[in-house]
Amino acid sequence: MMSHQHFVTTTTGLQRDSVPMRLFEKAKRLGIWNPSDIDFTQDRQDWQRLSPLEQDVLLRLTVLFQAGEEAVTLDLLPLIMVIAQEGRLEEELFLTTFLFEEAKHTDFFRRFLDEVAQVRGDLNHYHGASYRALFYAALPAAMVALRTDPSPVAQLRAAVTYNFIVEGVLAETGYHAYVTCLERNGLMLGQCQGVRLLKQDESRHIAYGLYLMARLLAAEPALWAVAETTMNELLPLALGVIDEIFGAYETLPFGLTQEEFVGYAIDQFQKRLAWLERARSTPFAELMESES
Repeated sequence: MMSHQHFVTTTTGLQRDSVPMRLFEKAKRLGIWNPSDIDFTQDRQDWQRLSPLEQDVLLRLTVLFQAGEEAVTLDLLPLIMVIAQEGRLEEELFLTTFLFEEAKHTDFFRRFLDEVAQVRGDLNHYHGASYRALFYAALPAAMVALRTDPSPVAQLRAAVTYNFIVEGVLAETGYHAYVTCLERNGLMLGQCQGVRLLKQDESRHIAYGLYLMARLLAAEPALWAVAETTMNELLPLALGVIDEIFGAYETLPFGLTQEEFVGYAIDQFQKRLAWLERARSTPFAELMESES
């Protein structure tokens, strides 16, 4: 039977200058927004004026986000449990906001489907082979593994899968697609507002993931091979999702080009990889100080 031996907040107190606590402060300040407050009045009017092709492209993008947000909501709990078991209270405090925000994002995209696109029924036919390999298999496998294997190796695989690839590459590229389709064309102000708020939330999630990976690699530098292998396995799937979107249409509206989005995804990948490469050669305390 598990029992507590002491409590951090009545022993040493909280490390308020730590990266997780700084992210927790940002989440308390910036993350309290309600999807139910988003006004979709203009969005409904804009949707009716779109061509069937434009509607289908936006519906496909939204369905990919919808299932993705549900997946990350379902799959985050094992990581929270591992962090709690290790007694990393500051990280756990932040992760409570992380899970809340993923649930909120799931709610937001379903509101768009219900109230703007007004679609019901099974939309899973929009999920291609690469999408299914990533969200139906790789993501839950990496996260569920933590239930029985809380090792640094398993944690690193989970962080690379969830934070680095799913959030840091694919979701970021998806936000760019919304900007291209909607903001640049003055369409759907409510959806644009929600996506901006989501992106702000996700920036904290990615920042935590990079912190977690840097912490694990600082403790065991040999784990870099695990991170590199996982990245190499999953990046093709993320790029495959982009290929599936563009492959579904002869031509895409809104000025969307495959070259732009593949380039954007690779740029996101390389930007985060460069940060981790720097983390490998920088003492962890010094690295975290530079992130203040």
